[in-house]
Amino acid sequence: MSSPSAERLTPELASSFARIALGHVGREYPNKLDHVLNGPEDLRAPRDLHPIYFGSFDWHSCVHGYWLLATLLRLEPGIPEAPAIRALFDDAFTADKVAAECAYLDRPSARGFERPYGWGWLHKLQAELLSHDAPWAATHQPLADAFADRFREYLPKATYPVRTGVHSSTAFALALATDYARATEDAALLNLFRDKARAWYLADRNAQPWEPNGDEFLSSTLMTAECLRRLLPPGEFQTWLASYLPDMADQRPATLFTPATVSDRTDGKIVHLDGLNLSRAWCWREIAAALPAGDHRREVAHAAANRHLSASLPHVSGDYMGEHWLASFALLALTAG
Repeated sequence: MSSPSAERLTPELASSFARIALGHVGREYPNKLDHVLNGPEDLRAPRDLHPIYFGSFDWHSCVHGYWLLATLLRLEPGIPEAPAIRALFDDAFTADKVAAECAYLDRPSARGFERPYGWGWLHKLQAELLSHDAPWAATHQPLADAFADRFREYLPKATYPVRTGVHSSTAFALALATDYARATEDAALLNLFRDKARAWYLADRNAQPWEPNGDEFLSSTLMTAECLRRLLPPGEFQTWLASYLPDMADQRPATLFTPATVSDRTDGKIVHLDGLNLSRAWCWREIAAALPAGDHRREVAHAAANRHLSASLPHVSGDYMGEHWLASFALLALTAG
């Protein structure tokens, strides 16, 4: 990909991202399944197991590839790729295919399937589909309902958060799923998310980040803040943030303000660090927007976001290990705040 300098989404970037996603959401191989084998009869191809989300190397990346395309279609409906996106969605979001995705979840061995990362992304996608004048969201709703049920069953017994920078992050999943709870006006689900986030994170003070780690694509420190930003009243969030990152105005801890170095973008784990840069940019922009006008920390956060975005936006394509997922994180950053 050429070296874009845009700080926000442009039609040209939207078209580029759409071409990337259209090239992988229907690409079945290579494929990394999250699949438990109970016997030889369970040896099946990705497309047989998941008739919608069989592409993009893994299930969750395919889900957020669809989210990327749906969001681009809403924000830039005039891009040349728009007809192909609509045709893809018409073919993918059918009652039979959604029923098959739901049936997979009914397998006893699928109880922990994609928990919690894929759950959050599926809800993020459904929230986006609900904004389109098309039958896609209504057809897809049973799958969103199934994952809402999983959140309701899991969260009350999840005594502790998972504070990682990878797929197991509970803060990331709640942050994304909050969009769905609000879009559907599901007050009970939103309260569940809010109560759990308070129980997990509200007592956090003086964050001491041990990041970046070698294969993370999320900042565990900033994702905690972004999760609470979405779920707390603005004044309460600002008070909490002042105690959580008390030296933010002085750009400390320094690691949060310094983009990660990516040494090998053909390595599926090392390239996660491009995702870390993009997701930090997303979080910093959202945090900046939540601060009062005139607060010096807004400028600090925006500058950090732009540094991180510049470090990794030029690399969302080039090798499939990053190409099958990075544009989604770039779009989060480009549309944040």
